[in-house]
Amino acid sequence: MVTIEYVTDYSRVERLALCDLFDELGPDQPTLCEGWDTYDLAVHLYVREADPMAGPGIMISALSDTTDRRMKRAKERYSFTEVVDKVRNGPPGFSIYAFPKLGHQLNTTEYFVHHEDVRRAQPSYQVRELPADQQEGLWKGVRLAGKTMLRKAQSGVVLSLPDGTTSVAKRPTELGSVTVTGDPAELVLFCMGRQRVANVKLDGDAENVDRLRSASFGV
Repeated sequence: MVTIEYVTDYSRVERLALCDLFDELGPDQPTLCEGWDTYDLAVHLYVREADPMAGPGIMISALSDTTDRRMKRAKERYSFTEVVDKVRNGPPGFSIYAFPKLGHQLNTTEYFVHHEDVRRAQPSYQVRELPADQQEGLWKGVRLAGKTMLRKAQSGVVLSLPDGTTSVAKRPTELGSVTVTGDPAELVLFCMGRQRVANVKLDGDAENVDRLRSASFGV
């Protein structure tokens, strides 16, 4: 008898949960993305996956004007409900995000973070208890991308799990190093520039800690 192991696609789990939350809140609610309401965030997710002209500007600041124009165009063309439905249905077949393995890798952190961008921007929220395998996937992701996300840190940064497992995201500088401790999901939020809402503990020189809390991080 052959045993088949099914692996949960948490990028899809977070996608669907976020779209349900969009439906619940409507188009004009705040998010943690500066200057964006829920409509803007939904449009961002849509053009990221479905508009090849918009995608590069998300990663390359010199091309951001093109992305802004494409987002504006999509917002004029589609209602909030239509955009949310498009995001819920997933990327079109021509998109790189439609390839199952690649799409999962690219979207696991993306959809988790943006789900929390909406959840934690509301007047009250609770930190979710995520499944162990989802936390494991987020830990793998933040270990791989941490050096890029924290490149602007002036001090060194060590990411640490509550059980003592660590990963050096940036080697110590002349200012020393700070250890950031939390569950993988909270470390992801911290490294993606959501320090204000990340449930983490920072240990190190007080000035270095203050710098980390206010630094601009992210991919």
